[in-house]
Amino acid sequence: MHVNGNGRLVPVGGGDVIPLLRDHVTMGRRESCDVCLQFPNVSGLHCELTYKQGYWFIQDLGSTNGIKVNGTRVQKRALSPDDTITIAKRTYRIEYTPPVGMHAMDELLEDVDDTIAQSLLEKAGLARPQSLPQLRNPNEAPKTRSQFKQVVDQAMKQTKEAAPKKSPNEPTK
Repeated sequence: MHVNGNGRLVPVGGGDVIPLLRDHVTMGRRESCDVCLQFPNVSGLHCELTYKQGYWFIQDLGSTNGIKVNGTRVQKRALSPDDTITIAKRTYRIEYTPPVGMHAMDELLEDVDDTIAQSLLEKAGLARPQSLPQLRNPNEAPKTRSQFKQVVDQAMKQTKEAAPKKSPNEPTK
């Protein structure tokens, strides 16, 4: 793994600075994490920071209490210098120097989940994401058991008619 030493996490309100020495940094309560946060509201494997083409990204790893960037809960997000990261009530400010030019950042953001693209109802799981295809028109669905049976019988008949005809003397496989 490449050691880049590009950046650090500074605890908001004081504390020890955490140098970001690797391209991939795991954070959580487990001792095997690169940054071990021994707090009860931190998950065992809470989140990861990834350094890619000069920019830092953060991703929640299925934690119970989630992560926030600048006060907004996110799953995955590109980090700008001086963004604040909240991990289960612990807030840090990320400090690093990104490469010159924003063109590279735009290309990298294509892979990142855009928090603005979803409605609040979609984020809460109360609405179906608009990007997913509609499976069926509810008005076309059979309403009664007999209608359902007719639809199934018709589909079975069409399947049998579409199957190639075998001659009676042809051996079966």
